[in-house]
Amino acid sequence: MLGIGMQEIILVLVVALIIIGPKKLPGLAKSLGRAIGEFRRAADDLKEDLDISGVKEAKEKLMRDVNQAQSAKDSSPKEKEEPPKAKETEKEKKD
Repeated sequence: MLGIGMQEIILVLVVALIIIGPKKLPGLAKSLGRAIGEFRRAADDLKEDLDISGVKEAKEKLMRDVNQAQSAKDSSPKEKEEPPKAKETEKEKKD
């Protein structure tokens, strides 16, 4: 946990208790917990939005590429395709 051990955490809590006081510490901890939760929700929403927009952009780019490939294929002159040549066997190579 970020290189903070149990002794350091206890020390921070004791110092906070002394500085803030026992009456205000629970309210401050509650406010801090709410703020951290709100920050995490906002960060998760942002990550989700970025993931969704990234997928949409990739999909649009892919569709453009497919359309370009189709239009290039349709506009090119149609030539007869030659069947692939069979590989020469060892016997034919010697002759």
